[in-house]
Amino acid sequence: MSSDFEGYEQDFAVLTAEITSKIGRVPKLSPEEKKQMVANVEKQLEEAKELLEQMDLEVREIPPQSRGMYASRMRSYKQEMGKLETDFKRSRIAYSDEVRNELLGDDGNSSENQRAHLLDNTERLERSSRRLEAGYQIAVETEQIGQEMLENLNHDREKIQRARERLRETDANLGKSSRILTGMLRRTLHLHHDVALMNEEPWNSLPHHFQLSFLGFLQKSTQTLSSRGNLSC
Repeated sequence: MSSDFEGYEQDFAVLTAEITSKIGRVPKLSPEEKKQMVANVEKQLEEAKELLEQMDLEVREIPPQSRGMYASRMRSYKQEMGKLETDFKRSRIAYSDEVRNELLGDDGNSSENQRAHLLDNTERLERSSRRLEAGYQIAVETEQIGQEMLENLNHDREKIQRARERLRETDANLGKSSRILTGMLRRTLHLHHDVALMNEEPWNSLPHHFQLSFLGFLQKSTQTLSSRGNLSC
């Protein structure tokens, strides 16, 4: 991705250098040569604009964490493009005045006001272009912020889903533990009932060593059930 961008950068640098050179040569050319040069510069300016569009598309494909450096370079290239267009407009205005004076035989004094008016209009167009460029940059940055927010929201949603899964597992484990504790409680109640029965007359009629053995068995069973319940929790 960055290699494509750098390739466009090199093409843009070569092209803008040629345009700058040709704009500077316009005043020194003959009328016919100036006409051809103006047409050639117009074509190259269109090619430079297409290169900027390609570079802008490449920047949008770069990950947000690495996009800042390329966006800064794009702003510099767009400013350079705006300056070239301004210089070319001024060159065309001078060329148009010169052609008109040659055709009409005017000495050029009457065209000063028109030239000033055209230059003023050119500056207004430049200011409008800068405002549009600033608005475009804000839109691009807003889009980047929105994309980052969506990525953060997706990440948070995944966290919430994992938390819900853990809650479901916890509920299932609590239900299982509740059933185990209920069973333990019932068994304990039965054991207490059996102990109560032992205090009646049939129990007292049993041999003493048998009573002690049976009570030990009941106590051991209760402890075993209690430890299993703790392990399940």
